[in-house]
Amino acid sequence: MRILFDSKQLQYKSPFGTLVPGQPCTLNIHIPATVRTAKVECLFQNEDGSPYKTFLLPERQQKGAYEIWSGSFALEDTGLYFYYFYITTETGGFRLYKYGDDTNMEAGDLWQLSCVPADFHTPDWSKGATIYQIFPDRFCKSGTCDLTGKLAPYTVHENWDDEVVWQPNERGEILNNDFFGGNLRGITEKMDYLASLGVTMLYLNPISKSFSNHRYDTGDYKTPDPMLGTMEDFRALCDAAHARGIRVILDGVYSHTGSNSLYFDKNRSFGGNGAYCTKDSPYYSWYQFHCWPDSYNAWWDFDTLPTVNKLDPSFLSYIITGEDSVVAHWLNAGCDGFRLDVADELPGEFLFALKKRIREIKPDALLMGEVWEDASNKISYGKRCRYFVDGELDSVMNYPYRTAILNLLRGHDDGRAFKNAILTICENYPPEVILSNMNLLGTHDSARILTALVDDFDGTREEKSRRQLSPQQRAEATERLLVASFLQFMLPGSPSIYYADEAGMEGHNDPFNRRTYPWGRENAVLLSHYRQLGKLRKEQPALRLGDIQFLHAQEGRLCFCRCHEGKKLLCYVNLSSESWDISGGTPLFGRNAQPTAPTWLSLAPMGFCLTEE
Repeated sequence: MRILFDSKQLQYKSPFGTLVPGQPCTLNIHIPATVRTAKVECLFQNEDGSPYKTFLLPERQQKGAYEIWSGSFALEDTGLYFYYFYITTETGGFRLYKYGDDTNMEAGDLWQLSCVPADFHTPDWSKGATIYQIFPDRFCKSGTCDLTGKLAPYTVHENWDDEVVWQPNERGEILNNDFFGGNLRGITEKMDYLASLGVTMLYLNPISKSFSNHRYDTGDYKTPDPMLGTMEDFRALCDAAHARGIRVILDGVYSHTGSNSLYFDKNRSFGGNGAYCTKDSPYYSWYQFHCWPDSYNAWWDFDTLPTVNKLDPSFLSYIITGEDSVVAHWLNAGCDGFRLDVADELPGEFLFALKKRIREIKPDALLMGEVWEDASNKISYGKRCRYFVDGELDSVMNYPYRTAILNLLRGHDDGRAFKNAILTICENYPPEVILSNMNLLGTHDSARILTALVDDFDGTREEKSRRQLSPQQRAEATERLLVASFLQFMLPGSPSIYYADEAGMEGHNDPFNRRTYPWGRENAVLLSHYRQLGKLRKEQPALRLGDIQFLHAQEGRLCFCRCHEGKKLLCYVNLSSESWDISGGTPLFGRNAQPTAPTWLSLAPMGFCLTEE
C-alpha cells in the first residue's frame, strides 16, 4: 500500500485543471492507516521556488485500510504554482512529492497548478476549429508571377512538379530563393476545396514582401509580396473565406526582420534609409549593433535575420500601438488574428500589448503562439513564460500532442503515456486554451507526417532528397495516418491540416516538407477520410467543445469519451494485434470496425470508430 493522490482525477482534486482567483478547490489524499498520520498540509511555492502559502487538510475519514484527508483552499493571485504535501505522523514527518511511475515522470516532481485571470476567454470561433495551414508559394498558382523588386539571384520553376532546390550555392549558403509562384489568387480559387474539408480557419505562413520562399525575412511588413499578389488580392481572399465561414490568420514575425528590408536595408534596395545605412534612420533603435554597421545581433546568428529590440518604443508603435500599425493594417484588411513566430522570443510585455491592441480593433481576433513544449511552464532564456497566467496568448501550437500520437503509432507506447500526455496538457492549460489549441501532425518545421510515421532517417540533405517511401512503407504509413488523423480530430482542440498531408504528401524536414501540392494526384483514400473527419467536427459539438475522459488506455487499446451538454461520444482505437470487441452505442464513423450484434462492434487491428451513446 502507498499514499494515493492523482491531480488528474476528480476523486483527489476538484475541480480538474486550472483555477481562477478565489475559486474553491478541494484536495483529497488517501493515506494508509498504518502511517498513523496526525496532520496533513499542502505547501504551495511560487514559480521561482519561494514559499507562497500553506493550506491544512483538516478533515479525516476512514475508508477501509485508508484514511482520506481532505481540505479546501483558494488562490488569491494569478500565477504558476507548484505544490507538495507535508505529512506529520505520530513519530515524525515527511514530504510527499509526485511519484515516478510507468509514464516516466521523474520521481520527486512537484504538482503544478496555474491560477489564470477570471476574464480569460478565447474567441468562440476558434474553439474546436478545423485549421488548414498553407505555405503560400507551394499551394496553388493562378496567373503569372510579378517579380517587381525581386532581388537576384533567384529561380522561378516553370514546372509545378519540380523538386525543390536543396543544394547550397558555391559558398555553401542555403538561400531558399527558388519559387514556384503559388499566390493569393491561387488560394482564393481553392476556397471551395478547403470548405470541402470542413476547414473553418486558414493559417497562412508569411505573406509580406521578402526575398526568400519562406518569407520569414520580412522586407516590408505592410506590403504583400508582389509574387503573391496585392492588397486587393488579400482582401478578396478574406472575403471568399468569410463567405464560407472560414477565418484567416497570418504569421506574425516580430522577433527579427530581413537584412534586406525597409528597416535594415543592407543591400540598399529600399532607398538607403535603413539602420544598416545610417544611424539617422528612424529604424536605427530597432536593432542592437556591436560595431555599426556590420556587427549586430541576429536570429540564431543568421546575419540575414537581424533581431529587433521588441520593447523599443518606435518598434512597438510601428507593429502594435500606432494608428496604422502593422496589426491594425492587416486586421482592417480582413484578417482575423495572428500566429506568432517564435513566441518564446517575444517579451511578455510585448505579447500583452499585442493582444490588447488586436482585441480593441477586432474583439474576436485570435492570438496564437509558436511554442514547442508545454506552454504553461516553459522557461525561455532563463525566464518563466506567463502566456496563460497573464492572459497573453489565446492558444499555442500543440506539439506535445503530435509527439504523443507519433509515439503511440510508432509502437513506443501502449497507450498509457499517450493518456498522460493528453491529460497533462488538459490539466495545465486553461479550458478555453485547450479548445483553441492548434493540434497539429505536420507543419513547415517538421517532417511530413506520412514520412514521420514510418521513417526517422537522419541523413544528409542530399540523401533526403533521394529518399522515398517504398510501396510497403507507404501503405503502412497510410494506415497509420488514418488512425493518427482520427485521434487528432477526436481530441480536444483545433485539428490542423498542413497543406497536402490530406493528399498523401511525403518528405523529410525543410525543404522537403515544402514541396508543391500534387493537384490531380491526391491519395483518394486519405482525402475522403479527411473530408469525413471535417464533416464530423462540424456536425458534432461534443468534438469541438466537449471535455475528455479516458476509459481505457493500455495494451494498444484506447477508449475516451467526449461529453458536451448531455451528449456523449465514445472514441475507440485498437493498435493491438488482436481484435477488440466493444459495446459503444450507435456507430457514427470508423474503419476496420464490424458489427457483431445490435450493440456490439469488433475492432480489427488498426481499427477505430466513433460511437454515440
